[in-house]
Amino acid sequence: MSKEIFYGKQSIGKDDLISIFEAGKQNLITVGPKVKLFEKKISKYLNVKHAIVCNSGTAAMHLALISINLKKNDVVIMPSINFISAFNMAKLFEAKIYLADVNKITGQMTPDSVQQCIKKNRLKKIKVIITMYLGGYPENIIEFYNLKKKFNCMIIEDACHAFGANYRFNNKYFKVGSCKHADISTFSFHPIKSITTGEGGGVTTNKNLLAKRIFLARSHGIIRSKNHWIYDIKQNGMNYRISDINCALGISQLKKINIFLKKRKLISDSYIKLISQSNLQNYIKLPDYNSKNKPSYHLFLVSINFKELKCNKNYLFNFFKQKKIYLQYHYIPIYKFSCFRDKKPDLCKNSDEYYKNAISLPIHFDLSYNQQKFVIKVLKQFIENNKKKIKSYV
Repeated sequence: MSKEIFYGKQSIGKDDLISIFEAGKQNLITVGPKVKLFEKKISKYLNVKHAIVCNSGTAAMHLALISINLKKNDVVIMPSINFISAFNMAKLFEAKIYLADVNKITGQMTPDSVQQCIKKNRLKKIKVIITMYLGGYPENIIEFYNLKKKFNCMIIEDACHAFGANYRFNNKYFKVGSCKHADISTFSFHPIKSITTGEGGGVTTNKNLLAKRIFLARSHGIIRSKNHWIYDIKQNGMNYRISDINCALGISQLKKINIFLKKRKLISDSYIKLISQSNLQNYIKLPDYNSKNKPSYHLFLVSINFKELKCNKNYLFNFFKQKKIYLQYHYIPIYKFSCFRDKKPDLCKNSDEYYKNAISLPIHFDLSYNQQKFVIKVLKQFIENNKKKIKSYV
């Protein structure tokens, strides 16, 4: 099989291209009608009061932190496994960042690890807990909400992987981003996400004051009068605007969100079946997610028993690369980066374990079943070449 297999990629159809072309013919192609329409459609889809779109998921997180008035030395708790955006943005405010450990298979921060982080570091006043649904699987939302109430802090959901995901509470489903059990949710519309705007992001909230601050900060803090040439600056802000061309693509993609999610679920189910049929269970462990929730299936994560295979992830990645299959890390622990100048957290043993063993298999709309079979065939070949006699992977 000569065709390259990427771990993620966008799916852009003719309908999307037509939408982009039509938007380009508008008089306004930034802060125009498509931006407002995209926000309106997101708000309706997620059943949330306010949706403000911007030019990246990182911008979305920055706007969220601005809106809660994060200040120097404010305490922020976030998972040790995540893309660097949330950490970088909190650092800009000179906040005190505490990294909580994760589940060693799912890679997600847990309510217990947050409480251990609080106890270990003797934290008394917490500004915000930033949660993250790695791979698009919403876990422990209600438990985190209870911690919010217990410690009288705010919750920001880093939901960049989870657009379209649902979680269940009291026999009712809620969309991630509805902010029924969080103060703010942030999203990314990067090409490999559930839907894409090319580059882009969004922030959702039900709180009027937070939405007002986000809206102002997105575009320099400007408030205009009826005469467009007369304006005031109400607060410091950025240029985080997104163009109408990007939003036209987002609107077109949002129409197909259910199709995209259905295909991702099919791919996930197929992987589970193929792994089971390949008798790889002794060498591979799949995350045990809450089956009542409906994820976005952004990633398909597996944990490989590299210790018993007597090799590491780089060896596996190179093996797959030779077959033109490109896997990915999600993610390197934040404390391993040069920008992390604090002492490594004492409570991140699970994060180390996760990082050593977790890999992301390819998953995207255009991935075929035959390509999936080839991926698992190569994985089985790799394990057969390296395996030792082990009873099970627990």
